[in-house]
Amino acid sequence: MKKTPVSFPRLLLAGALLAAASAPALAVEAFTANYSASALGMVGEGQMSVAAQPGNRWQYSLTVRNQAVDLSQKTVFDVQDGRMRPLSSSDSSRLLIKKKNVNTVYDWSKSQATWNGDVKPDRAGPVKLVPGDMDALLVNLAIVRDVAAGKPLTYRMVENGRAKPMTYQVAGKERITVAGKPQDATKVVRTDGDKQTIVWVVADAPVPARILQREKGQDTIDLTLTSWR
Repeated sequence: MKKTPVSFPRLLLAGALLAAASAPALAVEAFTANYSASALGMVGEGQMSVAAQPGNRWQYSLTVRNQAVDLSQKTVFDVQDGRMRPLSSSDSSRLLIKKKNVNTVYDWSKSQATWNGDVKPDRAGPVKLVPGDMDALLVNLAIVRDVAAGKPLTYRMVENGRAKPMTYQVAGKERITVAGKPQDATKVVRTDGDKQTIVWVVADAPVPARILQREKGQDTIDLTLTSWR
């Protein structure tokens, strides 16, 4: 059987907040969140974490692993004027037998982003940066924050050699099970051609309670929060 190609945007749910100019000061806190993960139809596990780094910086990490998939994504960022600002990122993936490694440098002194590793020449950059730009991983934190604050879920993501605006739409409330307990969640959806990302956000959790990515009507990656600390 032919396997459906998996595209795992570092957005996960996840860009840059165009409305961030009026955002309040952002308080970043360290956490570790564990997920059950389904990818390519196989069950595995995932983890998201934010950890403090020297120089008032933070590292946001995401891993998803099962027998067919091994994904590892990391973003180093700081906070400027209440905005999360990416400084560098690395993206390593193995899907079946295909491997890929991509590194990104966000040079704010030059207001440009560049890419190296397994990238096509036309995706190496540079791409012009503007205040508020984020990468896909940071959108995870922005969505949780903005749902809680009732803000528009409109972002600009700078990743994979391009800058791309994106908007999530609130699709109502749903009752889901998080860490073995039923909770009310806000459901948000983004559709881009034949790809769709659905995110569920619950109160008090620092990350999405569930993230589902679909392509051509088929589920590709499904993460469900099991615990966090």
